[in-house]
Amino acid sequence: MSYSIRLLTVALLIFLGFNSGAQTTADMAFESMDHDFGKIREDAGPANFNFNFKNTGKVPLVISTVSASCGCTTPEWSKEPVLPGKSGFIKVSYNPLNRPGSFYKTITIVANVPNGSQVLKITGEVMPKTLTVAEQYPIDLGKIRMLNNNLSFVRIKNNETKKDSLKFINVSGSKLKIGFKGVLAHLSVKAVPETIEPNGTGYLVISFDGSKITELGFQMSRIYLTFNGEENYNYGVNVTATVEEDFSKLSKKELQNAPSIDFNERVYDFGEIMEGKKVEYTFKILNKGKSDLQLRSIKASCGCTAANPASNVIKPGASTDLKVVFDSRGKLGLQNKTITIISNDPNSSTTILRISGNVNKS
Repeated sequence: MSYSIRLLTVALLIFLGFNSGAQTTADMAFESMDHDFGKIREDAGPANFNFNFKNTGKVPLVISTVSASCGCTTPEWSKEPVLPGKSGFIKVSYNPLNRPGSFYKTITIVANVPNGSQVLKITGEVMPKTLTVAEQYPIDLGKIRMLNNNLSFVRIKNNETKKDSLKFINVSGSKLKIGFKGVLAHLSVKAVPETIEPNGTGYLVISFDGSKITELGFQMSRIYLTFNGEENYNYGVNVTATVEEDFSKLSKKELQNAPSIDFNERVYDFGEIMEGKKVEYTFKILNKGKSDLQLRSIKASCGCTAANPASNVIKPGASTDLKVVFDSRGKLGLQNKTITIISNDPNSSTTILRISGNVNKS
């Protein structure tokens, strides 16, 4: 007799029991309905526990489903009907990998029992695995490894200096002195300590001086590293920031009389075009303020996009055209290009316009 036929037979017996007035439910008596795994290691593999139960009812017990509160917990259970007086199990497997810390999970059983379900609980604490050097410092720069080799100062005023650091470890097996190449005028960098012992850790301390930037907007620089005087231009760190004008010292009256930038629209969708075609669109820039609006900088996100304003100074109440040309040569698929505009509007000094669409192969 197949499993499905046995289930059908059990269901029929339960149905007949309902109609005859007899006891129509099974019941699950567990040895325990909760289990504490205690402390388990993250890298020790799944932890397992069997919740054993006995059917204390008068009819066969049929488990419909067993579901856990998260994907980290996997249940197995007695698939055959459990006859009255017989025993069954719910096996619970908890995977601790990448889940350090305490946990509390539930397992819900749906069966022909009073109230239709039972809930089991598991708890415990996952002890973090010991990370290798490569896991702690995933960026490989030859003689050192770093957690990250990109330092972003996000936004910085054109009259302020910010300082931050990047941590590294010496994996060369010998003492190491780190030097620097390609440091631009607005940056300063030093290694602390200056000489690093084998397996020792240190910091690259980097300062960004916004007053030494001649052009506002997004800035990206790369600092190349030397090790004991040896140069290798494959190893370096990137430093980025968006430099903005400082309007904090403007008086209330000056703010009231300031320029105010606006646009007829900020997004243009050119739809579908064939590769190689150029798309042209003109945004209109408006000055709704009370003094001259000055366009300090206009930068496109890639060389394939050109943006040229008819004028860089816009009188109050006036407007100017910003012609944008996107060249689709060598571009295929979904395209999303941006034009970043830096102005002297103290309330909206940085504005991003977008042109997007899909380029099909010709």
